[in-house]
Amino acid sequence: MKKFNLLKEIIIVDKNELLSAINSQKEFGIKLDGSITFEPQNEIVIYKGIHKPKISSLTPPKPVSIQEILGENYKTAENEGKVGIKAAKAFREIVQLNYDNALYDDTSADGVFEFADKKLEEIGWHADEFEIKYRELIEVLEEKCEGTLLCIEQEKPSYQFSGIGFVDDKEEAYNLLYDYAKEKIKEKMASDPLFAPENLSEDEEEAARYFNLL
Repeated sequence: MKKFNLLKEIIIVDKNELLSAINSQKEFGIKLDGSITFEPQNEIVIYKGIHKPKISSLTPPKPVSIQEILGENYKTAENEGKVGIKAAKAFREIVQLNYDNALYDDTSADGVFEFADKKLEEIGWHADEFEIKYRELIEVLEEKCEGTLLCIEQEKPSYQFSGIGFVDDKEEAYNLLYDYAKEKIKEKMASDPLFAPENLSEDEEEAARYFNLL
C-alpha cells in the first residue's frame, strides 16, 4: 500500500479546473493526485463541498478566495496556474469524508479491532482465536496489497500515527489474508500444545474449520 502522509504531502491542483468546479455550484471533490471529481462516491478525497455564493440585490457579490472557500484547516499557495494545498489540519474532516470507503480505522489509541468488509472481518474474527491480531493482518495488507494508507505520521518530538486504510481489490486482500492466517494457524496447531487439535475450544474448532484445517 502507498502511504499518503498529510503532514508531508502537498496536493497540487490546476487552478482553472478548481475555479471551474467552485463556480459550477455542484458538489466536487479534490482527490489525492490533485484531480477534480464531481459528486464523489468511492474516490479518496481531501476535500468535498459545494460553493453557492451569497446573492444580494442590494450589494454586488464580494470576491471570495480559494483559501476562504476551502476553509481555515486547508493552507493554500498559488503559483503559475497551480494551487498547492496542505491539508494536515483537516485530517479529522478528511477521515469523515472517506470513512465509509475505508477498510480499517487506525485513528484511535486502541488500534484496529475490525475490518469494515464482512468477508475480511470473518478472517479477523476467526484468526483472533489463534492469537493472530488485527495489527499483524494489517501489516500483511500494507506490505503486499495495492491500496492507500491515508494518515498523519510524525517521528518527532514523539512518534504519532493516525490513519485509515483502503485496498484497491478486496477479493485479492481476502485471498491474501486467508492464506496467511491459514498457514499461521496450521503451524500453531502442529507446534503449540495449547492449539493441538484435541485441546481446541469450540470457538477454536470453528475457526480451524473456517480455514479448512479440521
